[in-house]
Amino acid sequence: MRSVEDQLDRVLAQIKTPDPIELALLDAQGLLCAEQVVASSPLPGFDNSSMAGYAVCYEDIREATEDYPVKLPVVGDVAAGSRAPQGMLRGQCLRIMTGAPVPVGADTVVPVEWTDRGVAQVMITRVGEPGSFIRQAGEDVRPGDVAVTPGTPIGPAQVGLLAAVGRSRVLARPRPRVVVISTGSELVEVGQEPAPGEIVDVNSYSLAAAARDAGAEVYRAGIVPDDKRALLSILEGQLLRADILMTSGGVSEGAFDVVKEALGEIGTVSFDRIAMQPGMPQGFGTIGPGRTPFFGLPGNPVSALVSFEVFVRPAIRLMLGKKRLFRRSVRARSLSVFQSPEGKRQYRRALLHREGDGTYSVELIGGPGSHLLAHMAQANCLIVVEEKTTSIDEGTTVTVMPLLLSGS
Repeated sequence: MRSVEDQLDRVLAQIKTPDPIELALLDAQGLLCAEQVVASSPLPGFDNSSMAGYAVCYEDIREATEDYPVKLPVVGDVAAGSRAPQGMLRGQCLRIMTGAPVPVGADTVVPVEWTDRGVAQVMITRVGEPGSFIRQAGEDVRPGDVAVTPGTPIGPAQVGLLAAVGRSRVLARPRPRVVVISTGSELVEVGQEPAPGEIVDVNSYSLAAAARDAGAEVYRAGIVPDDKRALLSILEGQLLRADILMTSGGVSEGAFDVVKEALGEIGTVSFDRIAMQPGMPQGFGTIGPGRTPFFGLPGNPVSALVSFEVFVRPAIRLMLGKKRLFRRSVRARSLSVFQSPEGKRQYRRALLHREGDGTYSVELIGGPGSHLLAHMAQANCLIVVEEKTTSIDEGTTVTVMPLLLSGS
């Protein structure tokens, strides 16, 4: 059997990161920036007021107090969005709105709360520092400043900053396109009542959801029966829109396991037994003229999801340009006693708890059966038991791969 590390190394060595593409800002959200964005103009673009109040010359109001207020004539208003330049003389003031340009002759803004809110004239009863409540041009970003660097995740703040510096589009690492196919003549679509011997297709949905959760753009191609020609035909048809092709089922030693039969003859796909539980039978290689990566995952639903976590998710993250390919693991105290097969890396469904002192504890959910999907749905982590460990006692410190840690 091939070790998990050997198989993972083989997978990652054949994954190529797609070239960056230019995307609209909202389409780039969640991706990595692939260019250095330099500001060509200042942000803010002009001196503007951060408060609604009165634009004044500081020297005119520096002595203002509640007992000895300063009275100034109000010679006009400056609204936000005002384009006509305005000015004032010493001994005058202008009413000004938040975001409005600071008029010529003014060097300070007095908040309306520090005045009697006068219209023709105003009584100012309090004063701050010179330049108070004015956002200076270029205070946030100056021309020539780097706004966003390559490799930066584009989140809401980055989208806003890119828009602020005038970029409606940005070069980004695209989402890899993942095509998901379920194989097996026993499968029926969700919503269809299965006849005796038939099974509802679970894997194309759960694997599509897992790929989307990992950041991919996902196409669910549905069910293919146990027919070699039908499988090769649909794979060929999906190659044009796939950066990764992923099937489930048909990779073990059964007489009707057509995935192994069909793909063992093309490209570089090979089928191996991996020293892991669940998920021992695995297929991987490249197919088609573009050498598209192909993952042939086991058919049991838990085996398929665990295999995705171990092999496919890191590949998707590599294509996305991520530096961290694997989920962060934590160490936790086991609340359960269980056995693990020697020579295989075991992944057990479990619940991870954070204790009051900041440490973690973890307890198993259900047995190791690869068909027990309900237990997988209840779990928020996988306990990872190394190949040489055959038993875990209560209180043993174990390695845990968190899947979901957020509360409901």
